[in-house]
Amino acid sequence: MSSGGRGRGRRGGHEEEHVNHERWLVSYSDMITVLMALFIVLFAISQVDQEKYIALRSSLAEGFGEGSVTSAALEGSAGVLDGTSAAADAPDTGTAGVVDADQGLGMQASNPSPETEQDQAGVDAAVLAAAQAEVAHLEQVKDQILAALTSQGLQDAVRFRVDERGLVLGLVADDVFFAQGSAQLTPTANQVLDVAAPTLVALQEQISVEGHANTVPISGRYATNWELSSDRATQVLRHLVEADGMPGTRIQAVGYGDTRPLVGGTGPDAMTANRRVDMVILSAAPEAVRALLPAVAASGTGS
Repeated sequence: MSSGGRGRGRRGGHEEEHVNHERWLVSYSDMITVLMALFIVLFAISQVDQEKYIALRSSLAEGFGEGSVTSAALEGSAGVLDGTSAAADAPDTGTAGVVDADQGLGMQASNPSPETEQDQAGVDAAVLAAAQAEVAHLEQVKDQILAALTSQGLQDAVRFRVDERGLVLGLVADDVFFAQGSAQLTPTANQVLDVAAPTLVALQEQISVEGHANTVPISGRYATNWELSSDRATQVLRHLVEADGMPGTRIQAVGYGDTRPLVGGTGPDAMTANRRVDMVILSAAPEAVRALLPAVAASGTGS
């Protein structure tokens, strides 16, 4: 009985599992297989079918409607980019690139063609014509105000100039508009504003009143020239709005202190000229047109 039991125990027991020390070969072979497949794919895609490539290039060129540009883009370049080939192939947009870009935005409805006529100076002809028309408009405003001032003997109280913002009416504060260190309008200043106001009120443009001061240190009521110049601009604005009917939505006031002198130096002329208030009739023309205003005004070609 005992021997039989021992026999059955040996037959019913589990044999020790054999350890496979070569299982890593399976993972290694899988990795080799994947690498081989990868190299085959890379080799396959590196072989360009010239006929299919040409067909694809032609199809893309016809689809985009830019045969030469698409062809050049697909063909690529033969070496390192040096900037010369791109510059040679780039279309000529004139010397004023910013002007052309802005003009295109404004002329899309009336002139959808990308081709624009260029004058001899390389400036877009439409932009130049618009600048000439804007200068003519500003000159007309100047003539109206100057005629009204002349009728009152005040023609020398205002200095006119055209810059890239529009028409500037310079109210020089040589004791005609403001006393030294003061922002109180003189009777003459009030008269000048009253005479110019009808023309200014009738306009559609925005008006910026800009106060300036000279470099003489201020004392008393104002802490610095910033406060003085701002108060001078505000007083002009208030008179135009409260006494002359200027809509408050069309006018603004700002003070620049002594940071934007009209005349350099510290001589008597500079001290007088820089103590001023400028009334700027802000042109509503596009930026590209406004950039040409000073040159057109100086050349006298406004029409």
